[in-house]
Amino acid sequence: MTEREKGTEKGMETERGKGSGAGKVSSLTRQGSIRRTSLLDAAEAVLVAKGADAPLRAIAAEAGVRVGHLQHYFPSRADLIKAVLERALDRSLERLAETTGLRMVRDDPSAIGTRVGAGAGAAEPDAVVAVLLAEQDDPRLTRLYVEVWALAARDDDVAVVVREFYQKYVAHVEAFVRQGRPDWPGDLCRARAETFVALLEGAALLRSGIVGSRSAAMDAQLGLFAVQLLRDSGGQGEQGE
Repeated sequence: MTEREKGTEKGMETERGKGSGAGKVSSLTRQGSIRRTSLLDAAEAVLVAKGADAPLRAIAAEAGVRVGHLQHYFPSRADLIKAVLERALDRSLERLAETTGLRMVRDDPSAIGTRVGAGAGAAEPDAVVAVLLAEQDDPRLTRLYVEVWALAARDDDVAVVVREFYQKYVAHVEAFVRQGRPDWPGDLCRARAETFVALLEGAALLRSGIVGSRSAAMDAQLGLFAVQLLRDSGGQGEQGE
């Protein structure tokens, strides 16, 4: 056993008896939470590099621990994968909230829309679009999302996590649209938000180079239409008014 493994095994003894080992942060000590985060970092790295079918032993090796230690925090492979995906998707929602200036209420998408700070309403559509498109410039993040979509297609538990993420994503964009266009009816705001999310998520595949190629001209048009969906009436979709 390596020194790193000895350290983690010793720490594991402290955690025993504090919960079922289902990976719930609330049942862990501060040190246990740090170890859990380290394991998720390793799992995310392996998931990106080797795909969703990577074995637990590969993740344990990346983290420098034994498989038993990994399973103390995540009893099954499904528990581990779900935790990785939930963390990655939550990060994306947090970045969106920081950019739009709208507060997210966890587990309650309908509550999104509370201003954060005195100057929160100053977020402009082009700034929001720029931040979201910049995320797609991270090849690790794009590959992780590709794995997420692939897993969701064949794993019901993962599909639930992904659906919840997109429900929150659309709700957040809808709140931002309503903030900037209070004159638009609710169904139009919702439709614009759904179309916006569909546009950017589809663009992620094409811009990544995985299934297509990226060009400056496409990026310019993508940004233009994305901003229009958030604010500009453009004479389209107004029949609902």
